[in-house]
Amino acid sequence: MEKSKILYAEDDETIAFLIQDSLENYYDINHYSNGRSALEAFHKQSFDICLLDIMIPEINGFDLAKQIREDNTEIPIIFISAKALKEDRIKGLKIGADDYLVKPFSIEELMLKIEVFLKRSRKTQILPLQYKVGKFSFDPENYTLTCGNEHITLTQRESELLLYFIRRKNTVLKRQDILQSIWGDDDYFMGRSLDVFISRLRKILIHESNILIENIHGIGFRFSEKT
Repeated sequence: MEKSKILYAEDDETIAFLIQDSLENYYDINHYSNGRSALEAFHKQSFDICLLDIMIPEINGFDLAKQIREDNTEIPIIFISAKALKEDRIKGLKIGADDYLVKPFSIEELMLKIEVFLKRSRKTQILPLQYKVGKFSFDPENYTLTCGNEHITLTQRESELLLYFIRRKNTVLKRQDILQSIWGDDDYFMGRSLDVFISRLRKILIHESNILIENIHGIGFRFSEKT
């Protein structure tokens, strides 16, 4: 199945690398470091969704979104910006953006939003909306684990962490990578928070003998599932 195509405008090289690295297995992501090159690409190519930083050179994200909206009233636009003021969020939404994420944000949250807007625009669904976790069916959009009449509602953070593990199962995952992707930082207190959520997931899945969330000493964790 052909991957959905993302126009991504971001001038911060570190953030751009992190997002591209996280999304490229699932989407055809095309990165542009300034608004002018992004707009030129938009006029020449067909995209399914736009991810726009605001403070980018040549043409800022707000003006870029206005020009995109003049040509296409349907394509989903998500602002991803360090500008956290309510006025900036309102301005972005008034321009015609579908959502506004404030940095730092979790990659899992971004991916869930991308899936929602692609689904709404009736483009291809790149990622499955349901995952099997032992006997459960996991719905990350609604934070639920379901098996017959058994229905468990997760917190948003539990759902993000479980989704992160599922997509990288049977792989050793570094603590700092998990924290950067989901919490947006890897300080001491967030590390303790990660341990709490790992413990919660283990309790929820305690009766799933084929599921293991394993501590890897000095490195992080490995989520494994026996088939």
